[in-house]
Amino acid sequence: MAVLLSDLRPVYVVGIGLHRFQRATDTSFVDLGLTAVRAALDDAGVPWPEVETAYTGSTRLGMAVSRPLLRHLGVTGIAMTQVENASASGSSAFRLAVRDVAAGFADVAMAIGVDKAAPGLRAETLTGISPLDEGLTTPPVHFALLAEEYLRSRGAGAEDMARVALKNHNNAADNPFAHRQQRRTLEEILADRPIAGALTRLECCPVGEGAAAVVVVSEEGMRRLGIDPARAVRVLSSAQQSEQLYGTRSYDAELTGATTQQALTEAGVSVTDVDIVELHDAFAIEELQYLETMGICAEGAAPSCLRDGEFAIGGRVAVSPSGGLLAMGHPIGPTGVGQIAEITRQLRGEAGVRQQPDARLGLAHLVGLGAVCVVHVLAAPA
Repeated sequence: MAVLLSDLRPVYVVGIGLHRFQRATDTSFVDLGLTAVRAALDDAGVPWPEVETAYTGSTRLGMAVSRPLLRHLGVTGIAMTQVENASASGSSAFRLAVRDVAAGFADVAMAIGVDKAAPGLRAETLTGISPLDEGLTTPPVHFALLAEEYLRSRGAGAEDMARVALKNHNNAADNPFAHRQQRRTLEEILADRPIAGALTRLECCPVGEGAAAVVVVSEEGMRRLGIDPARAVRVLSSAQQSEQLYGTRSYDAELTGATTQQALTEAGVSVTDVDIVELHDAFAIEELQYLETMGICAEGAAPSCLRDGEFAIGGRVAVSPSGGLLAMGHPIGPTGVGQIAEITRQLRGEAGVRQQPDARLGLAHLVGLGAVCVVHVLAAPA
């Protein structure tokens, strides 16, 4: 039988750091990454030489990102690996760091995400097999078609989808690390420039630049380094799957449902126990789809639950209190690590005006091209 995270050593997030997710600038990826890494080390109170392994999630910087970034902290002989898994790159880097610590390969590990805005090359375009749609079904078109089907089948309207963007933009307005920090009205979102179908610009994520880093440790490492356990967030589970053959429903949604259930089962918790969800909302329709397939709400109930404030900060479960990909931003490589940073902040009770009251469990979810899905469940300090 497969070994579960719960069968191995406990793993804790003890340090988090971010460089603001933002529009493209002249800032080098080294400066972006070092800002996040140094902040995470400071937050953990861990000296750089104690970090034994590092995984760097990146998609648009080319080969060998880790070395030119981390050498500025000191040449320690650390094991370093670059991770590319499309939008799930940062989530995958975090998963690998967690597994290293859980299995006893390291007591202190780091997951980093860093990217700059640049054209991305998809390997599926190099297979020599022409796509049936001749490349016309771009991501915005794909999700606009899913939005049309979802809204029609549930008797919902464009304003129901726009409320996802409204909530997330207004959450991000209070997040100093967010790409978009402007409060919006429902009317602004609906009237904004159309991108595809019912999706407007403000219902699509910005892809810019940024960085995020987290430090994870074992209990042994925590004791040896004198880390305060009162700020240590435990990683209860780490699940990753790729798509299978489904019916006519969105494969991203079906994959999300299966991976989320695996993560919850491995964590030994129920979906009703979850207080914080950071999910892949690159397009507004995704939040409605995924909340239903995760089991956060009943099939077809997401629009009404959103309208009633159940997914707001202070509601039944705070969904994307960071602002989500829609407003926190989606610089690709750092996105998944940034989700872990946000959930850690929430579970520590350190999120300020964005704090979900009495948050004890958080769930992080990202989908990557392919498609792959990564879901983590984290618990507040005991």
